[in-house]
Parts: sequence; structure tokens; C-alpha cells
Amino acid sequence: MEKYTRLRERVEGAGRCVLVEPDAASDTELSLAHRPSYIRKVVEGSLSRDEVRRMGFPWSPELVERSRRSVGGTIGAARAALAEGVSVNLAGGTHHAFPDRGSGFCVFNDVAVAVRVLQAARLIHRMGVVDLDVHQGDGTAAIFRDSPEVFTASVHGANNFPFRKEAGDLDIDLPDGASDDTYLDAVIRAVDAVLASSPELIFYVAGADAFESDRLGRLSVSKEGLSRRDALVFDAARAASVPVAMVMGGGYAETVDDTVDIHYLSVDTARESHARWSRR
Repeated sequence: MEKYTRLRERVEGAGRCVLVEPDAASDTELSLAHRPSYIRKVVEGSLSRDEVRRMGFPWSPELVERSRRSVGGTIGAARAALAEGVSVNLAGGTHHAFPDRGSGFCVFNDVAVAVRVLQAARLIHRMGVVDLDVHQGDGTAAIFRDSPEVFTASVHGANNFPFRKEAGDLDIDLPDGASDDTYLDAVIRAVDAVLASSPELIFYVAGADAFESDRLGRLSVSKEGLSRRDALVFDAARAASVPVAMVMGGGYAETVDDTVDIHYLSVDTARESHARWSRR
């Protein structure tokens, strides 16, 4: 998608962040959250027509590589957050991917794989997910349904995709047209609930699609409201001494510049929070 290229160019042009090209996630890492049979079909290009339709992308070798790199970016961001307090993957947030299938423009579930990689390496055990993409992270909720050590909180549109929601630990459904105050109240509830679960790391899905001019969002949150949202997440986590790894999530504004603006503001807020961690 164009927004990812534009976002990287903007972050690189600002010269205020260190950019690192991620490794591609291996089959072994992917298999911690996905079934080997599904991984094999994606890699070999043997998905059925229905599976490709549900995933939302036509299959190509480039899609496989991009999807692996997106997951690798979140694994790297998680490790960096543990070391430095705050980190960002300029992609990721592919929260509609289930263990056995892709969905909603998501091939592999980057956050779920990263959680399982950290647990397998015994780096940490308890983690939280603050998912503020406007679409519920149904794949993430399903993967962690029987994992009490991972608390998932999602703030999303009640009437938006996916139309069959999965049960996370906390799901806050917002009505169409919800604006800044209603949205930010829900964000506070979600962050407080995740922090109450005593996580050692938070994965923050900073979707840009709650924006009032997003083509797929159905909410009415301003750019200022989304910037305040980011500050709420990072400030609360820093006050509790919990590291944060942020991933981008969705964004489909009528003008791509608006989506890039929102994502960039999220990255800049993360950068400022990282600087405060460094001064601790």
C-alpha cells in the first residue's frame, strides 16, 4: 500500500528516528501462532480461490515476503521495546489473521507471532494488546482466547468489519459517528484494563481508521483526538513502567496524505515517549 512507502519516506526525511530493516519471520516463528499447513499453502501459493478472496490480496511471492517482513518487524520492535522502553514497526497490525487462514487484508498475525516468540524465548510471560484499529482484532482475540497470560482489549466500531466479532478480554463497541470524547473515554478504559492485568509489555495497534474522513471507519474522530489517544497510551504505560511496541494497523482516508499524517503523528509521539524513557 502506498501509505507505507509514504510513511517510511516521511519518517526517514525527518531524521529523528533510527530505521532498521527487519528480518523476515521464519516458518518456525510463524508456526508458533499459525498452523503449518496454512503457512505451507501461503508460501507455496496453493491457497484456494476462496481462501485468497477471504484474505483480500492476490497471491504473489512478493506478498509472502512482505508478510514475513511485517511479522519480523513486530518481533524486532518487541525486542527493542523490552530493551529501550518504546519501539515502532512502520507496518504490522494484521489482526484479522487466524491460525488457519488470512482475512481482511491480513496474511499472518504479527502481534500473535511476536507474543509467542517472546514467550518461547522465555524473555517475558505476561503481555497485553491495546487494539485501537477501528475494526475488531478478531484473529488476535481468537488466538489468545485460552491464554490468560495475554490480555486483549479492543476499541472498535460496533457495526463495522468483522461483522461476527470474536470475544476478547475487553471489547468496547462504539456506535457509528462516535467522536473524540466518546472515543477517548473508551481508550482510557481499555488502557486501564490492560495495565490492570500486569503486563510486562504492551502491543499497541495504532490504527488510523477511526479518523472522521476514513472511507472504512464509520467513526468521527479528529486528527487531534487521535494524537491525544496516542499520548494517553504512551503516558499511561510509561507511568506504569511498561514498555510499548507500536504497530500501525489500518488507515483508509479519502486522501492518503491524511492517513500518513495520522500514522506519522503516532510515530512522533512514540519517539517522544522513547526519549522520556531514555531519561529515566
